[in-house]
Amino acid sequence: MKTSLRLAGLAAAAVGLLLSAGAQAQQPIKIGFISTMSGPEGVLGRDLSDGFKLALKHANNTFGGRPVQVVYGDDQVKPDVGRQVVDKMLESDKVQIVTGINFSNVLLAVLKPVLDAGAFYISTNAGPSIVAGRQCHPRFFAAAFQNDQNYEGMGQYLREKGYKKIYLMAPNYPAGKDMLTGVKRYYKGDVAGEVYTTMGQLDYSAEIAQIRAAKPDAVLVFYPGGMGINFVKQYAQAGLKDQIPLYAGAAVVDQTILPALGDAALGMYTGALWSEYLDNAANKRFAADFEKEYNRIPSPYAALAYDTGRMMQAAIDSIGGKIEDKVAFQKAMENVKFESVRGNFKFNTNHFPIQDYYLTKIEKDEKGRLVAKLQQKIMSDLTDAYSGDCKMAAQ
Repeated sequence: MKTSLRLAGLAAAAVGLLLSAGAQAQQPIKIGFISTMSGPEGVLGRDLSDGFKLALKHANNTFGGRPVQVVYGDDQVKPDVGRQVVDKMLESDKVQIVTGINFSNVLLAVLKPVLDAGAFYISTNAGPSIVAGRQCHPRFFAAAFQNDQNYEGMGQYLREKGYKKIYLMAPNYPAGKDMLTGVKRYYKGDVAGEVYTTMGQLDYSAEIAQIRAAKPDAVLVFYPGGMGINFVKQYAQAGLKDQIPLYAGAAVVDQTILPALGDAALGMYTGALWSEYLDNAANKRFAADFEKEYNRIPSPYAALAYDTGRMMQAAIDSIGGKIEDKVAFQKAMENVKFESVRGNFKFNTNHFPIQDYYLTKIEKDEKGRLVAKLQQKIMSDLTDAYSGDCKMAAQ
């Protein structure tokens, strides 16, 4: 009798486990996507979210056999607003992954509450240096880049060009400082000026006058979104475009602002971690499907957000959708295998990418549209400079 009761109890427990597993499989995986969706920089958030949505469409909105539910939020480029949005996502929406932020100052404001809540942050864009080194974390992954990487390749290129004196400009916030640090890590000539302007500044007449007076061999800037539109146009209008070459690093003078720039951007050389002209199957499918879906050429922001979504899918598929097992999901991300639109891609020990760096030139395609034509590879397997400072402790 006791044996029969024990067997009945075991059977009931087994059924309970099966029902529980089945219920979990039907529960959606919840993702919070927060980015800059409004104002002059809203174009960046638009491209990030559109790239991510295309990845979800290609995955049939299912990761690891479970439906994916995405909650979207606008940070307005304000760290305090970003914190409010992410708090709601964590507390009310119960998101398990947060992603999408494009500005590093916003990311740094929301990262601690995300990680303290036990959620993962997988970055589609921002990659501040401090999180790559001493403050690295098992549940933080930079799927796009470490900020410095965006400009390290341009530092190398300008050195190889033989420029003796360059002028550097960026907004005064963490990513701006990281980008210019990346330039100086590889460029070994003189820096005639290193100027940090107000975040969101749109009038650069005073700074352009300073450039004219300094007479550098070249100017390298980091101005994403509306800031980039205004700076490049004002630089050309001041007559400096044909006197002092203007360069930009990755994800600046790209499809987020090229339609608004017009011929002011023609002939510019820019850095790139991705190009729509990269010759691999995943990239060809992405570029064609993005243009079909949204009727425009994808930007690097869209491409990296698409890669982020594909990466999440591959990692969650590999653990059968069991994202609640945080150790398993972390290991799956660390060893993720997927077809990246960038071609070569893998994570370093600090959860930041090892990837290639390219040079592009702004030209017109056969339809008369401004595009960033791939010119050459500048660096292979570029790693960030901070991984040695990362001591990845278990959480």
